[in-house]
Amino acid sequence: MPAVWKTWLARQDFIFLGTLLAAAIAVYIFVELAQEVMRGNTRDLDEAILLALRDPADRSDPVGPRWFEEMMRDFTALGGTGVLTVITLAVAGFLVVTDKRHTAFAVITAVMTGTALGQMLKWGFARPRPDLVSHAAEVYTASFPSGHSMLSAVVYLTLAALVAQTQPSRRVRVYLVALAITLTMLVGASRIYLGVHWPTDVLGGWVVGATWALLSWLILLRVRRAAYPDGES
Repeated sequence: MPAVWKTWLARQDFIFLGTLLAAAIAVYIFVELAQEVMRGNTRDLDEAILLALRDPADRSDPVGPRWFEEMMRDFTALGGTGVLTVITLAVAGFLVVTDKRHTAFAVITAVMTGTALGQMLKWGFARPRPDLVSHAAEVYTASFPSGHSMLSAVVYLTLAALVAQTQPSRRVRVYLVALAITLTMLVGASRIYLGVHWPTDVLGGWVVGATWALLSWLILLRVRRAAYPDGES
């Protein structure tokens, strides 16, 4: 390897480069998934999964007891606009009163831009909602990608990464990120169970949301390092 490349690599932040690479891979996966969805190549798989979650004798009835269906509605609310707005504002308010205004602004910006991106993608793809089974929750927008899945990933993963940076224990950091991933997956799974999204809608939402959270965390990390070059917080 030429000396100039060795010098360049030695100066790079490999966390930054690794995160950027992960985001690039996620974007590629989403583009490929979107192409397959628009071509109709995922239709059979989507239908098979939705039908597997319904009573064969009554497609309006999700499998499982009634209490489980209600629990799924509770889970889907964790990705709703109202709940995520309250969580975001609550965290931003806490950051402001603890003199971390720049971080609060970054969190709000990440969520607002992520919401705008999700709406633009929905308008662009304009995929109809599932018509194979009845919807067990109210829906108002297009189907791909899932807004609940995307925004829950943006909010929960971004906040988990933010809080994890303040924790010296690796075990605590892993727990926080795992909790955020679990919440995001529960929201997405509930959307499929309730029949309001095709499975590939949810997968697309997860990929875009995780990518947005990665990029937001990357920008926040750069801003903090620029503000505190000596590592002070």
